[in-house]
Amino acid sequence: MKTKLDKEEKEILESFEKDEWVPVTNFSRRKKELVKYAKNTLKKDKRLNIWISERDLLELQRKAVKEGLPYQTYVSSIIHKFINGTLAPAKK
Repeated sequence: MKTKLDKEEKEILESFEKDEWVPVTNFSRRKKELVKYAKNTLKKDKRLNIWISERDLLELQRKAVKEGLPYQTYVSSIIHKFINGTLAPAKK
């Protein structure tokens, strides 16, 4: 049985077949580093209180539901992406 791959999966498979993947040296050390980075990225240790319009809040909540996230987590992710320069423009 053949599995149908989407575009991203095909790109990954082609990259793997071209031997473009490099093994990680000292995997356990690298894994510890990445776990530390993830924990620091996801750590929420400060509070931010802002006033926004009810209309904007409702729209944020609607979009958060669509993403399957609590709205405060959704807002936090938007801010994080903006700070890191990875916030993509909204699709029309």
